[in-house]
Amino acid sequence: MTVIQAYLQKCQAILETVAAQESVLQTAAGWFADSILSGRMVHVFGSGHSRIMVEEMWPRYGSFPGFNPIVELSLTFHNLVVGANGQRQAMFLENVSGLADRILRNYDLSSRDTALIISSSGTNVVPVEMAELFRQKGIRVVGLITKEHSEKSLAKRGDGQKLTHFCDLVLDTGAPVGDAMVYVPGLETPVSPGSTVGGAMLINCLKAETARRLTEAGQPPKVLTAGALVGAQRATEIFEAAYDEHAHRLAKLYEKVGIPSYVSGK
Repeated sequence: MTVIQAYLQKCQAILETVAAQESVLQTAAGWFADSILSGRMVHVFGSGHSRIMVEEMWPRYGSFPGFNPIVELSLTFHNLVVGANGQRQAMFLENVSGLADRILRNYDLSSRDTALIISSSGTNVVPVEMAELFRQKGIRVVGLITKEHSEKSLAKRGDGQKLTHFCDLVLDTGAPVGDAMVYVPGLETPVSPGSTVGGAMLINCLKAETARRLTEAGQPPKVLTAGALVGAQRATEIFEAAYDEHAHRLAKLYEKVGIPSYVSGK
């Protein structure tokens, strides 16, 4: 077997792991659809390379408004690798307690919201605290982890708690411990991660099922669609309408930031 065949075989196993989670995916998508139908949003967060899954959800072709992609550049800006804005700093910051609270301070959250937190290891402090804070607000949290890898990884929090401790549902990418899946003869450590493959499949399963539920509820989503499929004019119309809807939904998350929930004497 070639190393290419070995990787593709591992991906087939990941596909089977994702398929086995259909009932969990349906439940999560139901929660997401309920949030969107109520005029609220699904908050999607991931640090490090989990940012890939956040942007896979929205905005891109085949996706639709209703999701709030929370991408902090200080935690996800990897291309410089070293020097200013390098990877060492990002890896340090994703384990700084209190940063999640500062991020969420920007939003007026509601129990009608839901959240999707992505972390392959499920151990870094910022995503764990993000899930914890959402739960404190009465918001349902779906975690997307790599189960085997998370179970073998040490918690970064002093109390030993991981992302799974603060999730109402957990999805598994199906990748192995350490993520990398292929051993090359003569090379000490494996190459070619699998969590991105499983994660992208889970994200798009959630997207498809959420779209189905929104459509059946009489509110079909505005799906970003290529001009090659629907024509340039129609594609532009959909893009503008989808971006406008996103702006209007996002505005609701800002309009009452910092305003007390009550007014004295009224």
